[in-house]
Amino acid sequence: MKSPGVFLVLTLLGLLGLRGWSKPLPTVLPPGAEQPVAPGYKDASALPTLEWNRSPAIHRVEYGSNGFIEVAHALILVPKEATVAKQLAFSLEAVKGAFARREKLHEVDVSVYAAETFDGFGGPPPLLTASVPKSRLREFASLGVDFERLWLSDNPAQFLPFPRPPISRRERWPVFEGEEGELQAQRRHQAASRPERATGLYFHGPSDRREAALTFDDSPHPLYEPLLLDSLRRAGVRATFFCIGRNSRVYPYFIRDMLQDGHELGNHTYHHVRLPGLKNDQVIQEILLTNQVLESILAMPVRLFRPPGGDYSNQTLQCARETGMTTVFWTDDPGDFDNPGDSVIEERLLENLRPGGIVLLHDNVEETLQVLPTFVRLAEREGYRLLPVGQMIEEDR
Repeated sequence: MKSPGVFLVLTLLGLLGLRGWSKPLPTVLPPGAEQPVAPGYKDASALPTLEWNRSPAIHRVEYGSNGFIEVAHALILVPKEATVAKQLAFSLEAVKGAFARREKLHEVDVSVYAAETFDGFGGPPPLLTASVPKSRLREFASLGVDFERLWLSDNPAQFLPFPRPPISRRERWPVFEGEEGELQAQRRHQAASRPERATGLYFHGPSDRREAALTFDDSPHPLYEPLLLDSLRRAGVRATFFCIGRNSRVYPYFIRDMLQDGHELGNHTYHHVRLPGLKNDQVIQEILLTNQVLESILAMPVRLFRPPGGDYSNQTLQCARETGMTTVFWTDDPGDFDNPGDSVIEERLLENLRPGGIVLLHDNVEETLQVLPTFVRLAEREGYRLLPVGQMIEEDR
């Protein structure tokens, strides 16, 4: 009897002309540790910060730009017994201070954490978050917890534990874990036309139309999301966002923004964990919890799923099918999470762009924001239509 092993799904790379990189993957972080922005082989550039004589609880205020607008994010650390009124007071101070310090800011977002348990973006969730466009500052100041773009934890003492360490590395290419016979079956599915119908899998779209699906993983992020959505709005392009459940829960207003702009929402698990090796009920819980979060915000079903890291097995696929999901992979990965440089990302995107392709990008990479407008413009010049995955699947039936 053959022992199970881990196999790269190399047929996909061969069929679609993808390239890999030889450097070893970075190790995953321990449970509860921070999932840093773009943890690649080249460090991301440090974001600029805003400084003024403010309360010590306002730990850090960073800002970024997409070339059109600027957005700031304030990280606020308070004692765990801090009242909601106190959390709001620090938030308002941070928002007002940021706008006063930098007049070009379009929006200021805040995340308030308990200082005693704060462990980065991937640790215990915040107590309060808010997104305040400059035009709505007075409304935020007057409405407080009733402000539309504010989230308040209903039970700050509890959070869902990780079933295993979260993934901090980016997706490289789909990785199938199983026996040789199972791997061969996966290769046949990839080569088949319209694989989604029979298998609940979608590796690529039709090769007879110059169209490609644009997808973003790991959404939403409290600083980069409004910048990315603004860029897509200006370009007139709609995409599919594969969202992490815990992030979606605490930044629900960005999920609503995606829907309002006509984008599609997909499932990227609740904790962003590697699924092969988990028990069936754990895999199903990761999918269902995320669906519950997204569907409570969207008031519509979520049907697309992408496993973190591209790591999957027959068990993963079966659990996804049992929950009514179509598992979506990709054909064009420029490696934006490695921070290789704007020109490298752009070159890789265009080199791998092909009819029926599925482009993989991440919503929390500054270099992607800089490259996106040029990529959209050049893709359209080459006659490509960029669209969400769900639309591609519907038109492929």
